[in-house]
Amino acid sequence: MAGTWFRCGSRVAVAPGARLRAAAEIAIARTRAADAAQPRTPALAVELNADLVGLGADAPKLRHQLLAWWELHGRHAIPWKLRPDGSRPADGEAIDPYGVLIAEVMLQQTQLAVMLPYWERWLAAFPGLEVLAAAQEQQVLLLLWQGLGYYARARRLHQGARQLVLRDSGDPWPRSLEGWQALPGLGRSTAAGILSSAFDAPEAILDGNVKRVLARLTAAPLPPARQLKHLWQLSEALLDRRRPRAFNQALMDLGATLCTASSPACHRCPWQQACTAYAAGDPARYPVKEAARTVPFQVIGVGVVLNAAGEVLIDQRLNEGLLGGLWEFPGGKQEPGEAIEATIVRELREELAIEAEVGEALITLEHAYSHKRLRFVVHLCRWLGGEPQPLASQQVRWVKPAELESYPFPAANARIITALRQRLAAGRAHAGAAAAGSGSVG
Repeated sequence: MAGTWFRCGSRVAVAPGARLRAAAEIAIARTRAADAAQPRTPALAVELNADLVGLGADAPKLRHQLLAWWELHGRHAIPWKLRPDGSRPADGEAIDPYGVLIAEVMLQQTQLAVMLPYWERWLAAFPGLEVLAAAQEQQVLLLLWQGLGYYARARRLHQGARQLVLRDSGDPWPRSLEGWQALPGLGRSTAAGILSSAFDAPEAILDGNVKRVLARLTAAPLPPARQLKHLWQLSEALLDRRRPRAFNQALMDLGATLCTASSPACHRCPWQQACTAYAAGDPARYPVKEAARTVPFQVIGVGVVLNAAGEVLIDQRLNEGLLGGLWEFPGGKQEPGEAIEATIVRELREELAIEAEVGEALITLEHAYSHKRLRFVVHLCRWLGGEPQPLASQQVRWVKPAELESYPFPAANARIITALRQRLAAGRAHAGAAAAGSGSVG
């Protein structure tokens, strides 16, 4: 590490207290300098390179400490990391890559505790690569992914399965980073995670947990996104090439259970004495955050259009984007100074070529994505005329309200469906009560 524990290491005998004080002083000085300097200056590059030089001396000790901690405290019950009988594979032993592939893709934007039930349901419905490749896309989106978010992952996973079964080698599973990264949606860390977990291949990883651990270990002066090359080099330098699967899992477990984002448990960390952020006295300051950016806010007018038969109109989004391929109730962004009712009428005309009368409000809800916040203002609408056309979507369809659960919808639309069913049920109850009252008078 820059100027302290990596370069001192075992080569020079330094008292632990002095080492920590020196590390703290260097970490504080580096961070202050980075705050005032332009990124990627020559001086900063020299400091980052010093981290790598020092790793050569101290990496064996760090590997031993981490793996010893992991044997006692690691997460050893992760199902896709185990043999079919539930036991741990031996070092160098390959395991079925299929479950690993599904898990790695699900974990790209989702925490393990959240995605685990989805993974289990997926393996029950699609127990192998060939079954997944033969499935219909809507079945994949509806049955197994709805509610997990970032639906493009499911479509790409489905496409990737079809690519794998068509491989000419006879073995569908690649053995190289390039082979895995040729599949849609698989970046370097995901590909490396699959190779490491399934084949115990010596590939370094760099997921969110690992970035945080390495940023704190070195008191990295820049946000992770601005020094990915350096973090990759650190991960590669630390990797235990004799036990890559165990080491990578230990590194992830350290970030997930001790070196957490908001409340790191430094007193239980096997790398406490080597951690420059800990020596600096404020480990939660790292990783350094990017400057806060304004997240745009938009109001979306949504029309739940009903025809005389009581059917509701839905359309299927184009495959591009995070929600591509899902079904939704039509609508669009409110323009400045535009009444929400006018927004709905305009959007129905522009996107579906229909005319509709906007009726009572059904529900208003807000939904936050990573890049924007949306407020959906939803109104019931009565179809007046025009054959619905998919001018901005894949297809449109009239469906009975009871059939809506057969279509994959984004989470926000699921709340609209619930509100619609409640409103329709209340309307039927009111109509029934009115009819009963009318009959009693007669």
